[in-house]
Amino acid sequence: MAGHTPNPLFLLLFLGYLLFAAAQPQPLTVTVGLIIDGGSPVGKIANTTIPMALDDFYAAFPRSPARVRLLHRDSRGDVVAAASAALELMEGRGVRAILGPQSSVESAFVADLATRAEVPVVSFSATSPSVSPGGGRFFARAALSDAAQAGAIAALARLFGWRRVVPVYQDDDYGAAFVPFLVDALTAEGSEVPYRCALPAGADADAVAAAMYRMESLQTRAFVLHARPDLAGRVLAAAEAAGMMGEGFAWVITDGLTGLLGSINAPQGVIGLAPYVPTTPRLRDVRRRWVRRFMAEHPAADAEHAEMGSYAVWAYDAAWAVASAAEHLTAGDLSPPQGGLVGGKGGPTDFAGLGKSRSGKKFLEAITSTTFDGLGGRFQLVDGELAVHAFRVLNIMDRGKERSIGFWTKDGGLTRHLGVGGGGGGELAPVIWPGESTVVPRGWVVPTSARRLRVAVPGSVNPGYRAIVHLDVDAATNRTTAGGFVVEVFEAAVRLLPYALPVEYVKAESMPYDKLVQMVADGAFDAAVADMTITAARSSYVDFTLPFMASGIAMVAPLRDVGHGGERTWVFLKPLRYDLWLASAAFLLLTGFAVWFVEHRGNAEFRGPPWHQLGTLLYFGFSTLVFAHRENLRSNLARLAAVVWFFVVLILQSSYTASLTSMLTVPRLEPSIAGYAALWRGAERVGIMNNSFMRGAMTRSGFPPARLVPYGAAQSFHEALLNGTIGAVVDETPYLRIFLKSYCDRFAMAGGGGGGGQPNKTGGFGFAFPKGSPYVADLSRAILALTESEEMNLIERKWFGESDGCAAAQAAGGPFTSDSLSFGSFWGLFLITGATSLLCCAVHLATFVASNRGAIRDIVATSTHPFRRLAELYDGRDLSAHTFKAKDGGAAASPPVVHDAAGSPISLHMGAWSPQPSSTMAGGEIEPAGGEANEEEATTTTAARDPDGAGENDRGQ
Repeated sequence: MAGHTPNPLFLLLFLGYLLFAAAQPQPLTVTVGLIIDGGSPVGKIANTTIPMALDDFYAAFPRSPARVRLLHRDSRGDVVAAASAALELMEGRGVRAILGPQSSVESAFVADLATRAEVPVVSFSATSPSVSPGGGRFFARAALSDAAQAGAIAALARLFGWRRVVPVYQDDDYGAAFVPFLVDALTAEGSEVPYRCALPAGADADAVAAAMYRMESLQTRAFVLHARPDLAGRVLAAAEAAGMMGEGFAWVITDGLTGLLGSINAPQGVIGLAPYVPTTPRLRDVRRRWVRRFMAEHPAADAEHAEMGSYAVWAYDAAWAVASAAEHLTAGDLSPPQGGLVGGKGGPTDFAGLGKSRSGKKFLEAITSTTFDGLGGRFQLVDGELAVHAFRVLNIMDRGKERSIGFWTKDGGLTRHLGVGGGGGGELAPVIWPGESTVVPRGWVVPTSARRLRVAVPGSVNPGYRAIVHLDVDAATNRTTAGGFVVEVFEAAVRLLPYALPVEYVKAESMPYDKLVQMVADGAFDAAVADMTITAARSSYVDFTLPFMASGIAMVAPLRDVGHGGERTWVFLKPLRYDLWLASAAFLLLTGFAVWFVEHRGNAEFRGPPWHQLGTLLYFGFSTLVFAHRENLRSNLARLAAVVWFFVVLILQSSYTASLTSMLTVPRLEPSIAGYAALWRGAERVGIMNNSFMRGAMTRSGFPPARLVPYGAAQSFHEALLNGTIGAVVDETPYLRIFLKSYCDRFAMAGGGGGGGQPNKTGGFGFAFPKGSPYVADLSRAILALTESEEMNLIERKWFGESDGCAAAQAAGGPFTSDSLSFGSFWGLFLITGATSLLCCAVHLATFVASNRGAIRDIVATSTHPFRRLAELYDGRDLSAHTFKAKDGGAAASPPVVHDAAGSPISLHMGAWSPQPSSTMAGGEIEPAGGEANEEEATTTTAARDPDGAGENDRGQ
């Protein structure tokens, strides 16, 4: 067989490719250390994820100028081993960066060494706030800080109404550093941390079980678990054994545990938080390949851990960021570090001569400035830490499966769907709670072993004031029973608290309340429930709740009949107030004018000389007040105006008579002392309550102490006021209300300072607690809710009874007198009569204009003084009216206007003009209609016109 000769062209192309490949620059090798705990769940995840991320990066960018070479080191969870491995990698192997270490304690130690050597440390699992870029300049966190989820947990507590939350945490840098952030966030949302449960990392099952049973005996039922997977698994198992995973309990686990659900065996009903990772086709592809690779690299026993959680996503993106930043390095950056260990071969703890990497600052800057679309969303380090986008809220179901029920973002709060802001008060999907319950746990129960609050209640109370507060002790059983208005309000407010508050009433012996306040401040009592007034001096020792009952300083004095004294002379003016007198006079004149205006042209009784007509107008108006007018009204319009006015006068007259009768017959009772100013000027002694702050308050204001007489019972006040021992009682309004309820027929509450009507205000009654007590704010809110409800009114009526008219009148401090009637009570009547009068005038004027429109038109067209001529026209008698007619019954065409010789209020000299008369019967005599003789006799003279029409008729009377 003949030998095959190679194709020369093929050989030439192959040789050219080899020469071209040899001429290309080789990628730089960047050595990066990886320090993890290979036996832990996170270490196993990192061993699979980081090499896979580097393979994917160089598959996507095959021409990358740099290649990252990993050097693995296993710390086995030991801090010293992690530090030794870091030194060996930095000095012996010349690594340019370190991925890890795994735990926060290891990261803090290694970050200090790396800062000295200027080697970047990029952690994907150290989430504790105890280590941060602020503490190590060359430390970067490619994971979320635990502090970022504190706000989400506090929002859950607020949404579900948990006022008390207990953190259960691992007592090391990982767990303890997170608790202050959680407490601050809970406090900002109105919740509190009554106690904490700190467990050592190595706590065995017995120690954990003992802690769970101790917590189960207390009242709080909402817990937050923050620990490493090993300890968290023991805690959840012990809690389930202690019955703390049943109905009524609530557990929240942090994101470090939610990302490792397969390692902790979380029971059903637990709430978890996890960083939000958007589901993309790339994530689904990576997750599928990651599961296959993880299962191939790890034993089958770990198959349940094959879930790509947040740690895997952070490790993947961290490796991608390091590979991307390595492309910015050059060959000069990869030269050996400057300096070295002292003597060249220092021990592991000799850090002074640690050499500095030439590429450190440049590499760190490239890592922290790298941004790309990673598996967890947009990868960006802000101040050296991964930016927080959102958290998912998960509900753990059976067998460790998770169900998303909502999201939390810093700006939008909790919301069921991402992108829909909830403002911190949004809704989540329904939750399946422990015990397969759908009822939201209220977060507390009545505790089985909690110290009761020792509440001081006054024991020695006068029987007259038992309605306010009292405390009885059964001599046989030594059982204490408290009651009264104050105690019932306190118990009603406690029932409104969002947690149980067991109390024990303790008898406080008779003492001034200032001393009782001091005992509360000294810790002898946990609180004081009494009719205690809030004062500035007392509030400097204790904290008071908001007042549950308003109070003020008032005075009670005996009643006396002061009569009217010097006012009796003018008492007839008092039934009507000045505005009603003026309005009555004004409308009286208006009605009189309206009647005169309508009747003037057609009624002889409203004609005559000016003063006569003015007198007629006034006399008619005033005579209507007693219905004694004698004028006969001819016009229906005038009669309408008068009838309406008569109706108003009838009502005014009846009201005036009733008010005046009341003033003259009802006694005028007033307190014998008008007010504090009168009390100050007088010499009467003043009664006050025993153990009251009134003695100190009045003495400080300058009142003579010798005039103050203390009493202990309402009956004593009554007797002392009757026999003249004291002239008044000065006390707080609740006590005076009880006093007046029994003796309101003889005593009244006098005015405030200076004789005014309002009592001086005080701070009201409040409950006293030691300074800084957490119960003050909660009880204050409960008191507000109670005050706004009907329950407070029911309690007040139960102990104080219904307020009758006597007690209400005395509480107002007013005498038994009738108030003067004002215009406001009758303005509707005046509106009707005024409108009627004006309407009648308007109708009459319109009729006049229509009847004389020709004459008015001539006057306006020809006269130089039209207004005077129009007045003269209106002033004349209307002979066409039915009230004027010829006595003989002859047909006489009367002229429209006839002027009286005597004149009228608006009569003017006719001058050279007068209306052209119609022809009348010679010698005709005018008389009023109805056959009555007219007081004015009119004589009409008619002259025949001459043929030339030169004559002009004049008409006079």
